[in-house]
Amino acid sequence: MARNAGIALLCKSISNFQICARSFGTGSMKLQNNLISTLDSKTGIAEVKMNKAPVNSLNTDFIKQLSQTIKDLENTKGCRGLILTSNVPNIFSAGLDIMEMYQSTPERMSEFWGSFQQFWMDLYGSKLATIAAINGHAPAGGCLMAMSCDYRIMASGKYTIGLNETLLGIVAPLWLQGTMEKTIGHRVTELSLQLGKLYSAEEALKIGLVDEIVAKPEDTIQKAQSELISKWLKIPDIARQITKKNLRQDFIAHLQKMREADIKQFVAFASNDKTQKALGMYLESLKKRSKFLDIIL
Repeated sequence: MARNAGIALLCKSISNFQICARSFGTGSMKLQNNLISTLDSKTGIAEVKMNKAPVNSLNTDFIKQLSQTIKDLENTKGCRGLILTSNVPNIFSAGLDIMEMYQSTPERMSEFWGSFQQFWMDLYGSKLATIAAINGHAPAGGCLMAMSCDYRIMASGKYTIGLNETLLGIVAPLWLQGTMEKTIGHRVTELSLQLGKLYSAEEALKIGLVDEIVAKPEDTIQKAQSELISKWLKIPDIARQITKKNLRQDFIAHLQKMREADIKQFVAFASNDKTQKALGMYLESLKKRSKFLDIIL
């Protein structure tokens, strides 16, 4: 049987879905439900591409996949940097899946919210140098993912980013509000959250919501690779990791301390008749307007 020393293919079934890892000598690829992960062993840079059409909406299973991928990469020898991006055209992520909240059970909502909390802690506190390559729209939870990274690069043009929960009758939790406040400051956060503002890439750059903008969506990943190689990975890992931990650990610890209370508060709010009515009206408006059956927040 012919053997190619440069390419080996390994496929195994795990938890009812296929994981395929392909070794290329210089890197590896993992194909997973809704995620495409690659690692370049020469640079130590991993790319995680969300691939959950149509809008990379975050349901419980997808959130858990993202969390586990971060942990796996942190435990992979030689992996030092992470680029989080999308494989779905024109969308980074539209945020939380409303169907996890609408006409759902308290148990399901509790698991959903606990998974979302954990994902934020895993990404915000990751020891990897993380860059969000925002190659499409990033409202709500998509914006939170981007803010949780160390650096943000966004494609200019028609795309928007921001926390627009209030427009849907939803209140962003304190730790989500705090992430934005630590990113763009108190006063701009007040205006952004209360008004549910979505910013263009150019506007986001002005207020510090993103760090760089590029002309085209496909340029975001290339720019992120360049940024990691030329700046972030030139810093000794131990120094950068300890500095990041010192800056972020108290904020993470605050959520850990109030985690159960935060889940109960979320479930109570999401179960409220007024909230359910607002979510239902939003779903109806989407059905009339377009094809989004994979609904987002």
